[in-house]
Amino acid sequence: MSWLAEAKTDLAAERILDAAGALFVERGVGKPGMDEVARAAGCSRATLYRYFENRQVLIQAFAHREARLITAQVARATAAVPDPRCRLVEAVLVCLAAVRERPHLQAWYAGDSTLLREVLHESSVIRGSAQTYLAPDAEGSDPDLVDWVLRIILSFLTDPGDDEEAERRLLERFLPGTASAPQRNE
Repeated sequence: MSWLAEAKTDLAAERILDAAGALFVERGVGKPGMDEVARAAGCSRATLYRYFENRQVLIQAFAHREARLITAQVARATAAVPDPRCRLVEAVLVCLAAVRERPHLQAWYAGDSTLLREVLHESSVIRGSAQTYLAPDAEGSDPDLVDWVLRIILSFLTDPGDDEEAERRLLERFLPGTASAPQRNE
């Protein structure tokens, strides 16, 4: 496949994922079917199925794309934080802000967040992103700790604190590995 064909394929997949995201905003994550996504993307069902073999694959691809974008945003925002404990708190806060500022992700944690819990539990992309902040050297890999931090993020998304400072205070006090983290003085 030539680079031009690859670029066209990537653009088509992105257009489909964008259409799915718009439908998630309008109808929720669990509602739009593949026919509706194809219509919204301006393609045939056959084209849609060429890129995404079923609805679950489409939803996972959408979640992975967003996770990669958010992970890059978190990495940029936390690159200058040297203390791993403080970096983890900042990473969670930046992740929360990044998810909350994207309207097409609000449907994932508003109301019933069962689908989001499934994606968080099953996604190697999301779990791998979380792992980089818990054990960057990969020697201290602890899947239970990754699961716990993802549950903390889900909890803050579905039941937010009063404000960012309240969330920060809780994270600094109770997030694994941060109990002895220095308090910020501002």
